[in-house]
Amino acid sequence: MIGEENSNNPVVENIENKFIPKTFFWMFLGLLGTAIVAWYTYSSGLFINILTGNYFGILLIAEVVVVLLFSFLFRKLSPTIVGILYFIYAAINGVTLSTIFVVFELQSIVLLFVASSALFGVLALLGYKTSKDLSNWRSLLFGTLIIGLIVSLINLFMKNTMIDIILDWVILLVFFGITAYDMNKIKQLSLDPNLDKSKLHIYGAMELYLDFINIFLRILSIFGKRRN
Repeated sequence: MIGEENSNNPVVENIENKFIPKTFFWMFLGLLGTAIVAWYTYSSGLFINILTGNYFGILLIAEVVVVLLFSFLFRKLSPTIVGILYFIYAAINGVTLSTIFVVFELQSIVLLFVASSALFGVLALLGYKTSKDLSNWRSLLFGTLIIGLIVSLINLFMKNTMIDIILDWVILLVFFGITAYDMNKIKQLSLDPNLDKSKLHIYGAMELYLDFINIFLRILSIFGKRRN
């Protein structure tokens, strides 16, 4: 395996030492942008206009479109366009996530964000440090995730609270696994000579950004203190 054969190779270590920090820096910028937009949307009262004007669904569709463009056209697009799409997604996500300030107390949001960051860091480190190839996790993790999302959609009509709680825990555990899997995959991709390294770190940042957001939202849903 790449990780085992090259673990002591100074060239490989140099690539990883540059690529991994750059990936996490871009992830941090995306999260920072999302947080700023989310807080501004909430504190300015803009979220009220979005909800009352039925724009929320449009924003969700826009998020999906941006993710699809990012995923399917990544290899063809220039690094600049890829970066722009990443920050557009982070900004739109900030608008939609502004609603958490309405539902949950600010102190609870901050504390659980910190807790999520710590958990995410541990999982990413495990995925990075392991010498195993975690690619065989893909089918199980994403298969479970798809089933969970389908059940979530069905439960929108059933409105069963117990199912919601179970789904939150199941999807949270799935994203624990996906975070380790993605970090392992990003490490392997950084060593692929056929990939364009000028924008690969943005792809990695997007993957980790999505993992962190999903972990944070599930933890917030399970443990968050709701406003009265």
